[in-house]
Amino acid sequence: MYYYSLNEYLKKTFGEKVYKISLNGGMTCPNRDGTLGSRGCIFCSEGGSGEFAAQRALPVSEQSEQAKLRISPKSGCKKFIAYFQPFTNTYAPTDYLRKIFEEALAPDEITALSIATRPDCLGDEVIDLLEELNRKKPVWVELGLQTIHEKSARYIRRGYDLNVYDDAVKKLHKIGVNVITHIILGLPNESRREILESVGYAGERSDGIKLQLLHVLKGTDLLKDFESGLFKTLTLDEYVDLLCDCIEALPPDVVIHRLTGDGDKRLLVAPLWSADKKHVLNTIQKALNDRNVTQGRNY
Repeated sequence: MYYYSLNEYLKKTFGEKVYKISLNGGMTCPNRDGTLGSRGCIFCSEGGSGEFAAQRALPVSEQSEQAKLRISPKSGCKKFIAYFQPFTNTYAPTDYLRKIFEEALAPDEITALSIATRPDCLGDEVIDLLEELNRKKPVWVELGLQTIHEKSARYIRRGYDLNVYDDAVKKLHKIGVNVITHIILGLPNESRREILESVGYAGERSDGIKLQLLHVLKGTDLLKDFESGLFKTLTLDEYVDLLCDCIEALPPDVVIHRLTGDGDKRLLVAPLWSADKKHVLNTIQKALNDRNVTQGRNY
């Protein structure tokens, strides 16, 4: 069996290795500014899942240049994807979005634009802008679905219904934009079957998927429930076994953008094994090898 890795997709699409550079558009989220809530999703850190992004005070072009200077000497990489990561990156006036997205896309070495956002923050003007930008260079939109199950969506304070995600996917596909869906593995009180249902649902509707281990981070409401003993995080063996099942449940043409995830070590409370990324990735690869699951596509 084969799975379609991001690395292979990038080489096939752009002809060489491409790196993402994480940018900060200085936005917030309707779950934080009082529109839907003020405490964010239950698992979301103060940095809005953007601890590895650049400083928001810097212009986008300067953030981009600094990131390229950090990456290029180590990797020899010459092409990059501009990735707007923290918080909700379409949650701003369209004129502002146009300014920062065009600024990020301007350099020749930027091959694509990736935007992390919420499906309830994609109004008609934003969709029109994304369609326009997508004619210049490829645009990807990353949607934080996390789960398809209503009880879990309420618990994590996601703030929108599943049909909102479905409508957003249809709009984005209509204008030719790639959709990448985020799913969290290990949400409290979700069964293995429910997790696989979420992965399968997202896989049927998305061009790509990010499979994310649930992290418990300092400063989150999730930490309070963890410390109260309301749930346990997955062990490494449990996660890897579940991950392999998720990969096998995906359609073969869905690009797997992430197999786990990085929690900022300064904030990470659990699971602590996830801090050793090299060991985690090696363990995942061994498990995939044992199941005869390899990177590539059976063309």
